[in-house]
Amino acid sequence: MFETTLLLTAAFLAGALNAVAGGGSFLTLPALVFTGVPPVVANATGTAALLPGYMAGAWGFREDTAPPPGLSMHLLVVLSLIGGAAGAALLLVTPDATFRRVVPWLLLAATALFAFGPQLRKALAGGHPSTAKATVGVLAVAAYGGYFNGGLGILLLALFGLLGQTNLNAMNGLKNWVSALLTAIAVAIYAAGGVVLWPQALMMMVAATAGGYGGARVARKLPPAVLRSGVVATGLAMSLVFFARQ
Repeated sequence: MFETTLLLTAAFLAGALNAVAGGGSFLTLPALVFTGVPPVVANATGTAALLPGYMAGAWGFREDTAPPPGLSMHLLVVLSLIGGAAGAALLLVTPDATFRRVVPWLLLAATALFAFGPQLRKALAGGHPSTAKATVGVLAVAAYGGYFNGGLGILLLALFGLLGQTNLNAMNGLKNWVSALLTAIAVAIYAAGGVVLWPQALMMMVAATAGGYGGARVARKLPPAVLRSGVVATGLAMSLVFFARQ
């Protein structure tokens, strides 16, 4: 009963966090690992659990969603699917020991990039990136999301900011759509590879969906600074937890 409550709570909060600004896997991955699930399987299961939450969050931001300058929605869909598939395939061939070692560094890097996103955007100001550079950026982040998913929303928000998007609600809506697309193809590959624990995943999906929609509706009314501070604090805390576990 304790483990079930832990997983449901983590999934609900993760769905809300993903809808707000990203970083939901900072909660689901540690919760699954705490219950004894191996890291690679925990990552795949947590990713599957958050898929409906991404979709619900995207619907919650439906009035605000808009693509970044230089990219169309059609191109974003294609890039998201290709990158997500590549990252998921890489996860299937990664040993648990290796994945355990890189997780805290991935979490820390994602948190730092989001925290300093506004400064990076100002430093790179002086014209919007070319479509080619934007394409490479989206492919790289989508592959990361298919491989790890932890901090995916943080990276997407940072990327959209660097591409010239400034409206946080529009960025959040797009982040959720892209996350849903690449996560869907990644979960299909995880399932084919047999690394998803479906009983836990299905149970967590329900909680993540409720959290995703509710979080999106609430986030539209919160100051951006509050959202950014909350995500950074969560990312730092989870990074420390995984470093300590090593």
